[in-house]
Amino acid sequence: MQADTREVMPALAFDVAALARYLQESLPEAGGSWQVSQFQGGQSNPTYLLRDAQGRRYVLRRKPPGELLPSAHAVDREFRVMRALGATEVPVPRVRLLCLDEQIIGTAFYIMDYVEGRIFWDPLLPGLQPPERAAIFDAMNRTISSLHRVDPDAVGLGDFGRPGQYIARQVARWTQQYRASETEPIPAMDRLIDWLPGHIPPGEQRGIVHGDYRLDNLVFHPSEPRVIAVLDWELSTLGDPLADFAYHCMAWRLGPGQFRGIAGGDLQALGIPLEQAYVARYCERTGRAPIAEDAWEFYMAFNMFRIACILQGVLARALRGNASSAQALDAGRRARPLAEAAWEQVERAFGA
Repeated sequence: MQADTREVMPALAFDVAALARYLQESLPEAGGSWQVSQFQGGQSNPTYLLRDAQGRRYVLRRKPPGELLPSAHAVDREFRVMRALGATEVPVPRVRLLCLDEQIIGTAFYIMDYVEGRIFWDPLLPGLQPPERAAIFDAMNRTISSLHRVDPDAVGLGDFGRPGQYIARQVARWTQQYRASETEPIPAMDRLIDWLPGHIPPGEQRGIVHGDYRLDNLVFHPSEPRVIAVLDWELSTLGDPLADFAYHCMAWRLGPGQFRGIAGGDLQALGIPLEQAYVARYCERTGRAPIAEDAWEFYMAFNMFRIACILQGVLARALRGNASSAQALDAGRRARPLAEAAWEQVERAFGA
């Protein structure tokens, strides 16, 4: 994680002395005075860089203060899944402690090791050569394939989510979250809410899903095209791996201004694989049969809807003043165009 930090935003500040007293007991290997800064980016759980007196670095991730949507900002789930995956091929930071006592710094939090590496924010990867881009994309594909091959029961996550009907529950959950954070009518969202439940493909599988797997939630080795840490597990659960992978692949359907997409770029010249080839490689790595076209198009529309719901929540938090990013208002305003893009996807693929 590159130390791209700033001073802590006043609305997200906490009592550093109280944290230091707590860590003296709970993290005895670290000690002395603490310096705290806030990582840039991120729209959900505020994330901070901690430096102790010996220069050792840790990362603190907490629930944001203020009124929150039900079941959102689940730092305890992030902690649990990263701890469980620590012994697998999936690269995750080492987690140190989880604190659910809101009296310490005002909200629940956990602490993990700082991972030194590269984070790429632009999926078109400016500044890299075509072979380097190809290797970065292949590393992303390999890592999500490794995650989807993990047996949840074997790593103690057999109860990490409810069994069956993942997509139906996701549509219902995000509909509820959207309604709870709705700030103005968006007709495309209303159409999606009506259409999605009746068109869920059969054959849902079960596995650990990240929920927000994309380039900027990955830390790459400082010089090699290798993922060394997957971050931001807030939305992880047991669910359909295909839905998780389709979310990741939406970058091929969206432009750079919509949600860090790559649509419209000369991918072959850039060294970036085309969507069909990328999907085929994932199927090979996971042992999955080729994906039916209708199912794939549904998952694309569903995930665009899901992002629009997330962005609507970002907008609502920004308007309430407890968003974790100074850019939250601009990000939240993308909810409407993304919902409209999702409905256009439905019309184009299904003639709805």
